[in-house]
Amino acid sequence: MTDVIFREAVRADLPAVIALLADDVLGKARDFTEVDAAYEKAFAEITADARNHLVVVDRDGELVGCMQITDIPGLGRHGAERSLIESVRVRSDLRGQGLGREMMTWAIDRARARGCALVQLTTDKSRADAHRFYRNLGFVASHEGMKLTL
Repeated sequence: MTDVIFREAVRADLPAVIALLADDVLGKARDFTEVDAAYEKAFAEITADARNHLVVVDRDGELVGCMQITDIPGLGRHGAERSLIESVRVRSDLRGQGLGREMMTWAIDRARARGCALVQLTTDKSRADAHRFYRNLGFVASHEGMKLTL
């Protein structure tokens, strides 16, 4: 699926990004709504932060995928930067056609070009297909993640 363009999201993309996030087994169970003040605020904060990137995948003017990439400086690994990839979504009618692999390859190549020491991500424990997908890309489930909902 090489006929796609990877680019930073702009405000006009926000409704499509929210729709991509909602178009998912777990997304359907979450409270995604139309663009509201909370989404506007989050989008503004992401785009104002030079270390945060809301990346969209554009095919012929249509958004077909998205992901958020955060560049994290750290003291671990001798001051190495890491790239955190979150909220990876491919439009449901295009899943299984290689777009997710293309997106992840793009994000990994970007991290490598920045000099990052590693790429990390989290994925919900219930997403067996996603776990298999990430393992096939070379990711290793090396840590146990935890969250505290506030």
